Amino acid sequence: MTKLIIQIPCLNEAETIAATIAELPRAINGVDVIEILVIDDGSTDGTAEAAKAAGADHVVCNGGNRGLAQSFQRGLDAALRLGADIIVNTDGDNQYCGADVAALVRPVLDNKADIVVGDRQTDAIEHFSPLKKRLQKAGSGVVSALANAEIADAVSGFRAFSRQAAMGMTVRSSFSYTTETLIQAGRRRLRIASVPVRTNKVERPSRLFRSIPHFLMRTGRTMLRAYAMYEPLKIFALLGLAMMVMGAVPVVRFLIHYFAGDGEGMIQSLIIGGVIMMIGAVSAMFALIADLVAYNRQLLELTLERVRKIEYAMEGRDASKKRLPIEKLREELKAIRARTGA
Repeated sequence: MTKLIIQIPCLNEAETIAATIAELPRAINGVDVIEILVIDDGSTDGTAEAAKAAGADHVVCNGGNRGLAQSFQRGLDAALRLGADIIVNTDGDNQYCGADVAALVRPVLDNKADIVVGDRQTDAIEHFSPLKKRLQKAGSGVVSALANAEIADAVSGFRAFSRQAAMGMTVRSSFSYTTETLIQAGRRRLRIASVPVRTNKVERPSRLFRSIPHFLMRTGRTMLRAYAMYEPLKIFALLGLAMMVMGAVPVVRFLIHYFAGDGEGMIQSLIIGGVIMMIGAVSAMFALIADLVAYNRQLLELTLERVRKIEYAMEGRDASKKRLPIEKLREELKAIRARTGA
């Protein structure tokens, strides 16, 4: 039996949540059970009550405002506990066409992808400005390069996850999950696919960011941090090499003048160049340490994934079909202890 849970992180979406839920399908070929999960991120307009009245099967309330990224992560955790085999994330402002959930989950059902991102085809969206279209295209190109995957619309929040992919997701950003999850997935060599989806026009401005510069700054910082977690050796080694090359320029300048017999007035070039080269060497050494930390992070992620599997099994998830025997649980715990040295 295949269970799909559609999660909707919300903040003050009482006016639109009913329309969003009404558009979502309740039957899809290849899916046996479809449930709707709403994550209320500290709304003050009665979003949780409106979601229940509109037919949401589950409503999780944060109690306070934790931000979109953490609401998304809490939704994943809740959906996994509820036994989801596939998780679809959509927005509460009815931006995405709910009927396209069927197209979104098809690659996962056919075992052709672990994560599917809905491509809004922003070039064809009339209410997107030319600047926004260019930035979206450029940003998707950068994320595609960092994730080593072809992603047409990297900031689209309309996406589907297989259970296995969701198990390994750990979002730490307080801003947005969109780019961080894709870079994580790409570094973990998960299969990422894109499918075209339709959108509805949303009149109100985004509540996620105040302006385009603010969005670019926050998103850029999130992308850099996510990539650095998995490829610190590349980042710090390149930084160290660049600084050593920069430092070598004034040093060579000093040497040229010194051997030409007029190096007395160039001593400051030697000092400045030497300092920059030393900083570059320290950065290169730090790259090795950071790489070891990144490797340890990967072990911790694997441990977390195993712990989640055991936790959900012990809670009775899938009791009718996939409950793990006690011997299997013991083997999993032994594997965790062996990896962590516990």
